[in-house]
Amino acid sequence: MTRWLLPSLLVASIAVLLAACFLGSTPMAVPRVLSALVGGGAAGDAIIVWQIRLPRALAAYVVGAALAISGAALQGLLRNPLAEPGVLGVTATASLGATFSLYYGLTALSVWVLPLSAIAGALAATAFIAMAAIRIRHMVTLILIGVGMASFAGALMSLLMNFAPNPFSLSDMINWMLGSVANRGLDDIALAAPFMIAGLALLFATKRGLSALTLGEEAAHGIGLDLRRQRLAVIAGTGLATGAAVAIAGGIGFIGIVAPHLVRPLTGHDPARSLLPSGLLGGVILVLADIAVRLLPTTSELKLGVVAALIGAPAFVWIAMRRRAHG
Repeated sequence: MTRWLLPSLLVASIAVLLAACFLGSTPMAVPRVLSALVGGGAAGDAIIVWQIRLPRALAAYVVGAALAISGAALQGLLRNPLAEPGVLGVTATASLGATFSLYYGLTALSVWVLPLSAIAGALAATAFIAMAAIRIRHMVTLILIGVGMASFAGALMSLLMNFAPNPFSLSDMINWMLGSVANRGLDDIALAAPFMIAGLALLFATKRGLSALTLGEEAAHGIGLDLRRQRLAVIAGTGLATGAAVAIAGGIGFIGIVAPHLVRPLTGHDPARSLLPSGLLGGVILVLADIAVRLLPTTSELKLGVVAALIGAPAFVWIAMRRRAHG
């Protein structure tokens, strides 16, 4: 890893989080924001900075970091730069859990029902994939199972939207599926934090195994790597981290592909060394995308998932084309 990579990404992370405090739909002069940040100034300025802009930026950052680290780990496990959290169906099933609670009006019971439903959906998918990983020897089969789960979850979400009891429920389901960190607070981050921390801890614990897998599964097994345990750890970690990310922001795609791909050449194409830089870059990218969402002169605010897809989808095609050309 180049010496300047991590320091540069840390500086960039602080810079974009500060920029998110200064930039928004409500113009604020620099002295007003600085005064609010240090605890002075008008009460209204402090509310805008500390209760709206900064929590929103932090939500975007942790979601981007979790998705990027999950993507880097999956790419190392599958040895495929096109892998990302959605490839195992975890993102789709987490979104399904959230839309299910919206459809049946369970969100009226408590503000915690929606994020907990998303986490429950992710954990259910993770448990299923983990059981499949124990019995399946080839990762291609596991990928196909994940694609099938994602398609089935997407079909169920479409069915729920088709039978939405009223336009308000339909609007809520669509907004959740499109992804956003608007109106997210520290409480939302705190609720998802235990699941996200547990998932990321599992992924970082697999670093040595991810490095060994660059030699191939047979060679990695020959030097003592327990392939089954490695698969379970990566899949469980991805499920927990992705479920927590969906619980905060809804469906956000492509960050798990783009950030690891940009970092990989700078870390010697070692997936273990790519985890932390990918997370930092993923957070930076998603905060920048959210700043763009707030600044674009549209009649209604674009959804973060839409902007992330507009950035990530062309990058996905470019990565796929380069991979085919090199192949």
